[in-house]
Amino acid sequence: MKGITWNHSRALPPLVATAQRFEELNPDVRIDWHKRSLHEFGHAGLAELARAFDLLVVDHPMMGDASATSSLVDLRTLLTESEWTDLEEDSVGPSFRSYAYEGKLYALPIDAAAPAASLRPDLLEASGSCEPLRWDEVLELARRGLVRMPGFPADLFLNFTGMCVSRGSSMAQGPEMLFDRAIALHCLDELRELASLMPDEIYQWNPIALYERMSSTDEFAYCPFAYTYSNYSRAGFAKRQVRFGPPVALHGGSPMRTVLGGTGLAISQSCPIPDIALKYGLYVSGRICQSTLYGLCGGQPARLSAWQNAELNHLTGDFFRRTLDSVKTAVVRPRYPGYVALQETAGLPIAEYMREGGDAELLLDRLDALYRDSLPKGVRHA
Repeated sequence: MKGITWNHSRALPPLVATAQRFEELNPDVRIDWHKRSLHEFGHAGLAELARAFDLLVVDHPMMGDASATSSLVDLRTLLTESEWTDLEEDSVGPSFRSYAYEGKLYALPIDAAAPAASLRPDLLEASGSCEPLRWDEVLELARRGLVRMPGFPADLFLNFTGMCVSRGSSMAQGPEMLFDRAIALHCLDELRELASLMPDEIYQWNPIALYERMSSTDEFAYCPFAYTYSNYSRAGFAKRQVRFGPPVALHGGSPMRTVLGGTGLAISQSCPIPDIALKYGLYVSGRICQSTLYGLCGGQPARLSAWQNAELNHLTGDFFRRTLDSVKTAVVRPRYPGYVALQETAGLPIAEYMREGGDAELLLDRLDALYRDSLPKGVRHA
């Protein structure tokens, strides 16, 4: 079997390790894992990949496309009741249910993530600063040049989404608007004020680029929200360890809600041995593998029991314990066919507004138009 995942130590090494062990337990099986960039992972055509690979690591917003193209195997009918219950009850937050769509299940959760805060404790201490807990404290730290955030269009869009949801807006629930207009205007102002205190190079950064810079230089000490990567909290992975924690509070005392990430393992309809593929998928997503081989090899498991595992938390400076709530409360993105492209197309004008300013009302008009255009023909809401 051939599999495709994305190009990072959080993604490829744990799958290579699990494939190696699965082959040792099943000598007649060979699994060859390939990789693609993070951007390609989030935006490449699902149907085309399913024709080329047997196993696909997918993101939950792709489920509508999976349904529309009939490109992935429905696992709902293949799982026993006990397997379904075990996966559902031991899932981190909404990870498991995010792959269930219109009565079908298109992937087994193997990886869980959501944006959270990250920091360099050594640099904060050297600057005489404490970890910020409120938005105004983040702005104050940013005025001192110590804060960065990923500025890729899709990341800006998703973090903006988290801010809007945290302030009480729904996302793509109506037929015309992405967000409540008054809340969205307020969040745009907040996000642009923060962005104005950062260099333009952030618009070339996704979370991986941010963490690489954060862990290899002393240029900045804090990021309020970016999709987490436990690898950077592990000793020896990078020059300096990064510590992760709950997102900052926008208002009141509760941390902001962020948008669910993570990945699932899907089986292509073109796979000639779906029974063996499912056996491998259940091995990778199983309680034992997730807490041991998968997590120890750099993976970021989707099992709640793995996030509570003492050894994995020890190896990562309590990464899993410190960020668990951000995944538990994370927002599941829309999954209708065509949504995936919206993340980037809507992020582009947001990035332009962050850099150059302009009319926020017109920007929101444009976002709403892009949302309506993304809906499948005949569909009036997400």
